[in-house]
Amino acid sequence: MTTRIACLGDSLTRALISVDYLDLLGRRHPPGDLQLARFGANGDFAYNLLQSLDAVIANPPDVITVLIGTNDARASLAGYRVDKAMKRKQLPERPSAGWFQQCLGAVVERLRAETDATIGLLSLPVLGQQLDGAAAQASQRYSRMIAEVATTNEVTYLPLHERQIEELRQADPPPIPYREVTPAAGLGVLVQHAVLRRNLDTISRRRNLVLTTDHIHQNSRGATLIAEVIDAGLLTQNA
Repeated sequence: MTTRIACLGDSLTRALISVDYLDLLGRRHPPGDLQLARFGANGDFAYNLLQSLDAVIANPPDVITVLIGTNDARASLAGYRVDKAMKRKQLPERPSAGWFQQCLGAVVERLRAETDATIGLLSLPVLGQQLDGAAAQASQRYSRMIAEVATTNEVTYLPLHERQIEELRQADPPPIPYREVTPAAGLGVLVQHAVLRRNLDTISRRRNLVLTTDHIHQNSRGATLIAEVIDAGLLTQNA
């Protein structure tokens, strides 16, 4: 029997400049076991996801995963161009922790009300790789809010952040400071990957990054952890 899965999120789910965790998830199962649908848009905040649920609900899947909040967390950091993001993503108010939690809660409430799917909320990938740095701490704070939303709404919490923290501690990576990704830098990675055919893991290694290509978007190691957490939390237990 085929399990239909809808994966909701931002650029990490869109997978243009991030290794495709949907592909890795599919490879963990025999052909035909999973039917994966992608609902990810670059730069999306939780608010944007809330506005785009009609397409998911129109053809309700068996399982829904939600990986959103990285951009909300980034907006809390110094150096993030909040005003430009608000204009680009048509946000009606300035991003904040409280608004993120409100929007994510509304996403879950609607999915629960209008589908019979099993729902899993992933905590965030670690921003950067300095665990005591502001970026990593922001991703941890927002991950705690995701856990609260999952508990309140009685859906599955998928501890991606915790798993990546464990991986980084074991790797003991060099203390490279977090750098906010500009549109030009993102385009540069896309050109290297899509035009020059440079492997994302090669880009990652050249920058001495363990889980990401640019402190945000996932390399194979980071994306594999996403697939593993989804599989262990939602699929293996229901097999």
